[in-house]
Amino acid sequence: MNNKTYRHLPDKTIKIKEKNDMNKKELMQRAIDLSIESVKKGGGPFGAVIAKDGEIVAEGSNNVTIDCDPTAHAEVSTIRKACKKLGTFDLSGCEIYTSCEPCPMCLGAIYWAHLDKIYYANDRKDAGKIGFDDDFIYKEFDLKPADRLKPSEVLMRKEALEAFRLWEEKEDKTEY
Repeated sequence: MNNKTYRHLPDKTIKIKEKNDMNKKELMQRAIDLSIESVKKGGGPFGAVIAKDGEIVAEGSNNVTIDCDPTAHAEVSTIRKACKKLGTFDLSGCEIYTSCEPCPMCLGAIYWAHLDKIYYANDRKDAGKIGFDDDFIYKEFDLKPADRLKPSEVLMRKEALEAFRLWEEKEDKTEY
C-alpha cells in the first residue's frame, strides 16, 4: 500500500508524490534515461529498473564493453543488484522496466528471478536495426542441438547425472 500525502489548498487538493509512488511511465522513463547515460559513458544503449510497489529496488545499464563481460546486460545486472539488496533470488512481487525487449539471455534470467511483469520500450526489431539482432538466437531454440549454428554434443552424461541424483536426494536443499 502506497502512502500518499495530500496538501489542501483553497480550491485544490495537490497530491505530493512519495519516493515509493512512481508510476509505470516514470519507471520506464528512468530505464530510458539509464540507456542514454550508458551510451554517453561508453556502454550499450540499454537500461533497466526493477521496482516493487512503485519504488525502485535496483537499476542498471549495459556494461558489456565497459566490463568486458558479455553477460553484463542491463537486465541481468539489475537482477543481480535487486537480489543482493533484497537478500533473495526470488523477485516475486517485483516488476522490471527495460528500455528494450529483453534478449533471450535476459528473458531467461527474468523468468528464473520470478519477476511478475516485464515492461519494455523498444522492441527487438528496433534493436536489430542498430546491430543488436537477437532474432537468430530465438530461432535457434526451435532447432535440435545438432542443427544449431553452435555445434553441441552430449559428453559424459552418465557421470554428470551423479550431481542430479545427489540434488534429488538432498533433503535440505533450497529449491529455486
